Amino acid sequence: MTKLQWKLALTLGLLALSVWLIYPTIDWYTKTNDERGKMEATRMRPKKILNLGLDLRGGTHMLLELDVEKLDKKEKLSDAMSRAIEIIRNRIDQYGVGETPISRQGERWISVDLPGISNTAEAENLIGKTALLEFRLVNTSNEAQSALSKVETLDGPPFQKDGKLLPEIAKIMPRGTMLFKASPGPDGEKVRYYVLEDTVPVTGAYLEGARVETDQQFGMPNIAFTFNKEGGKLFEKFTGDNINKNLAIVLDAVVHSAPVIKSRIGGGSGIIEGSFTLEEARNLAIILRAGALPAPVNIIEKRVVGPGLGEDSIKKGVSAAAIGFLVVVIFMIFYYRAGGFVSDIALMLNFVFLIAAMSYFGATLTLPGIAGMILSLAMAIDANVLILERMREEHALSKPVAMIIPTAYNKAWSAILDSNMTTWIAAIFLFQFGTGPVKGFAVTLTIGLLMGMFTSVFVTRVIYEFWLTSNPKELSI
Repeated sequence: MTKLQWKLALTLGLLALSVWLIYPTIDWYTKTNDERGKMEATRMRPKKILNLGLDLRGGTHMLLELDVEKLDKKEKLSDAMSRAIEIIRNRIDQYGVGETPISRQGERWISVDLPGISNTAEAENLIGKTALLEFRLVNTSNEAQSALSKVETLDGPPFQKDGKLLPEIAKIMPRGTMLFKASPGPDGEKVRYYVLEDTVPVTGAYLEGARVETDQQFGMPNIAFTFNKEGGKLFEKFTGDNINKNLAIVLDAVVHSAPVIKSRIGGGSGIIEGSFTLEEARNLAIILRAGALPAPVNIIEKRVVGPGLGEDSIKKGVSAAAIGFLVVVIFMIFYYRAGGFVSDIALMLNFVFLIAAMSYFGATLTLPGIAGMILSLAMAIDANVLILERMREEHALSKPVAMIIPTAYNKAWSAILDSNMTTWIAAIFLFQFGTGPVKGFAVTLTIGLLMGMFTSVFVTRVIYEFWLTSNPKELSI
């Protein structure tokens, strides 16, 4: 194959690849809301599609505050914040919400957007759980039974407003123990309490995985968990040393079950039983897999953004882009004739390549992102204008067509590179120091500039080189 044939094959191959990458996005957004909902519920949602941001799709916005007073004293605040953001991101990604904007705000605040989720209770349950999993022994001594009997006589909970035990309960508790509440039963039965040892030999830090399983006898969903190698050894030794004792499985200071240890439990696995619905069990498994937050997070702001604004914005944005695109196409053909037509082809390919790249990376499109896309298209057509004006200058010197085209590209290249480089630098700083929508603008602009450089300089030149094979005598510019 000749060099030109290789260039043509590369261009057509990229076009075919782009169409293949864009198809899942088109297929997804042409489905009904019910169809998309069923696919999301069964985790069949395509991963490599262009996601719509909160301002276009609607959903939930939350501002979280990390409870720094409950942080481990050995852990730095900056490290804890980074870990909390990563854990929250992992939870949301596993839930199936693609490319969620999560950013740090100030010293201890985290901003989270959840496109497509309008159920704030579901969002709070997914994000707000600390997911601190502990395995503690149940204290069954006479002192513990006396304390529990005293708790049953109370009209309210045995805790004060600050979370500490009531004085009359605290003074009769066995030494080295703590009082924990049990998870509520399915029929709203009275809250139960457990007296547990205050030592925690095994925690969820050793978890390697968690998944939802169904109880074969009653068909109830449970959470099966597995430890890593180190955790499996600890758990096996711990259960072997405490046969015939009750082992409480505690998640976020709530006892979910307290089975009797009948024998040494090897293999590094176990089951958390409780009155879970299938959705609760699934969310809990996600949270356990993602890991425990370094400290509790408090939701200090939450609001539901309706999709009406997004739909209106999409319609206006599409209309504005279509009108602007059409005006540019007509102007280029009118002003530069055949040269303008070639530029229009490159502009359309630029748009296709840009959408394909964003779909491949699962990027989120927001209103600022649309602005970045329009700006990148403007930069692409500007590069074509520079090339065409150089062609006119060379044409005015009566040079042959075969010399005009390569000379124009060589002379216009430095100006095209300079203009794009300065914009890239600005986009890099916006991405590095910006948050939320600003980052979306920077990402779209950066990808758009790369595609614009490719289509303006490479693709148009391939078209001209192919045209030159017919040995033309005149250049229509």
